[in-house]
Amino acid sequence: MNIIKFIESFTDDSAMTQNASRRQSLSQLGTLGKKSLFAAMPTGLLTLLLVPEKTGAATAVTTAADTNSPTEVLRLALLLEYLDSEFYQTGLDTTGLIPEGRDRDSFTKIVNNEYGHINTLVQALGGTGSPNYFEKPEFDYTAGGLFDPFNNYDQFLALSQSFEDTGVRAYKGQSPNLMSQPDLLQAALQIHATESRQAAEIRRLRNVKGWILGSNRDGLPPQAQPVYAGEEMATQAGLNTAQIRNTGGPAIPATAGTEAFDEPLTREQVLSIAGMFIPDNPL
Repeated sequence: MNIIKFIESFTDDSAMTQNASRRQSLSQLGTLGKKSLFAAMPTGLLTLLLVPEKTGAATAVTTAADTNSPTEVLRLALLLEYLDSEFYQTGLDTTGLIPEGRDRDSFTKIVNNEYGHINTLVQALGGTGSPNYFEKPEFDYTAGGLFDPFNNYDQFLALSQSFEDTGVRAYKGQSPNLMSQPDLLQAALQIHATESRQAAEIRRLRNVKGWILGSNRDGLPPQAQPVYAGEEMATQAGLNTAQIRNTGGPAIPATAGTEAFDEPLTREQVLSIAGMFIPDNPL
């Protein structure tokens, strides 16, 4: 399946014309769980990933010590998808936690998406029998007693937002490590786009804007601040967006540039954030 056609199969074009962020469209997220991204990977992508040598093709480095290799990018992504999927599934399985209606429908779609992402990543790593694969670790969503998300819906929503915002920035941070393999980069950025929409929907469920405002953590506890550190960056591609002004029209808010872009997180930052909930980190 051509990945562009696959993207078009669940993108809501009407949402792009509304006066809202792209991250706010969740109208067709449920289809992603049914159409695993693995099916959209172009022919030859898995060969590039799993075969050590291929004439005329980029070589995927599988050495664990090379944390910037495509394989390690996939392993990091898999850890985050494990973290998110079990959290949402536990929330859905907890009687009376997630309200019926929009809230429950949204988290049902989101968790199905996460399962699709996991399937994609596991297959790209060579399947469950591959030395690059690792099983889902044990998670402590209380972070050592700091939180009680399955007895407090506000905390469940707050952690959901922080997990999704971390995922968005993590995928962006790892994208340069996939530049040597454009097909894999496309697939990863597609997951990134879905994570962005999920983040926006969860933010709306919390009655906050669908995008990050500077380094504002939107009422989340102080422990979540590393998720938002650096998001106040105004300079993009050498241009200070805070200095942009319309000619003859209304002034562009100085904060608009920081709100329009998500800043990347490094692997180390991602592992530090996620490590709060993973007593025995497999990476």
